[in-house]
Amino acid sequence: MHGIPVAAALRHEYPTSRIDWLVDPRYVELLNLVVGLDRRIGVDPRAVKRGPARRRFRQTLHELRDTGYDAAIDLQGLLKSAMLARSIRAHQTIGFPRRHLREPLARLFYTDAPDPGLATHVIYKNLALLAPLHVTDLRVRFPLEIPRTATYAQIISRFEGRNYAIVNPGAAWPNKRWPAVRFGAVAAAIEREFGWRSLVLWGPGEQELAQAVVAESDGAADISPPTTITDLVGLARDARLMISGDTGPLHIAGAVNTPIVALYGPTRPDRNGPWGLSDVSVSRVQQCSCVYQRKCRKSEHCIDDISVAEVISAVERRVAG
Repeated sequence: MHGIPVAAALRHEYPTSRIDWLVDPRYVELLNLVVGLDRRIGVDPRAVKRGPARRRFRQTLHELRDTGYDAAIDLQGLLKSAMLARSIRAHQTIGFPRRHLREPLARLFYTDAPDPGLATHVIYKNLALLAPLHVTDLRVRFPLEIPRTATYAQIISRFEGRNYAIVNPGAAWPNKRWPAVRFGAVAAAIEREFGWRSLVLWGPGEQELAQAVVAESDGAADISPPTTITDLVGLARDARLMISGDTGPLHIAGAVNTPIVALYGPTRPDRNGPWGLSDVSVSRVQQCSCVYQRKCRKSEHCIDDISVAEVISAVERRVAG
C-alpha cells in the first residue's frame, strides 16, 4: 500500500513509460486495482528452492533481464529484495542508504541510494527514492479502481443504507493486537453515541477473535463474512470510520480516505501510521521495549495499556474532525 504512490508518481511524470511491479503472489490481487501499472509479476523467492517453482522463477528472471529496464527500485530494503532488484540488471538499481535499511547489507546491491532526509513516514521515504529519476511531482496519490464485488454488495445490503464503522482486531504480530473485549466496548459506545453499527473484519485464523469482539459489543457489532482484499477496499471506502492496529486493512482504509483511529504498540505511527491530517493515532511506542519486534519481552503488551476511554475519546475527536 505504501508503495503505490511511487508507481503513481512515475506514471504521472512518464506517462508513456513501462511500469512493472514485482510482488509477493498474495498481493497481486491488490495491485490489480492500481491504475497505471503495465504488469503485476508475482514472485515468491521462498518457493524457488526446487522443482517447477524454481524453473518458473528462472524463466521470469530471464524475461525481466531481456526487457532492459532503465531502473529497478527496491522499496523493501531487505537483502533478498535488493538482490532480486539487482539481478534484473537494470541500468540503475535504487534503494535506501544504509541507515534507513532494515537489513544494512542490502546497500551493497544498489547503484543509487538517495537520502530521504527528514522524511519520517514510509510513504515519503519511498517517494524520495525517485530523485535519481528526476521525478518532481511527489504528491501522494492512490489511483485505485474499486469494483463492486458480491461480498461487498451482500454486506452493504445488510446495513440497509445506514452508516457503519469497521473494527479490525487482528494483526500478524500478537503485540499489535488490542484486547477483543475492549474493541467490543468501543463498538458499543459507537452505536450509543452515533447510531452506527460496526462490522468486525477477520483474516486467516482470526475468526474466533472477531467473534469475541462481537460477543463483547452488547449487540452493536456484526461479524464479516470471509473477505478478499478487493472486498476490503470497497468496504473501507464506504465506512464512516475504521478502528484498527497497525496492519494491512488500516493502510487500505487510509488509501481510500476512510476516517481512522489507529492503535499502536511496538511500531511508530509517525513512520507507519495514518497520513491523513485529521486521523488519530493512539500510541504506546514511547514506553515499548520491543519496538519493531514481533515478540514482546514483557508478560503484558504495551498496547494493552491503551484504555477503552482513551479510544472512545479518539473516536469522538476523529468524527468531529
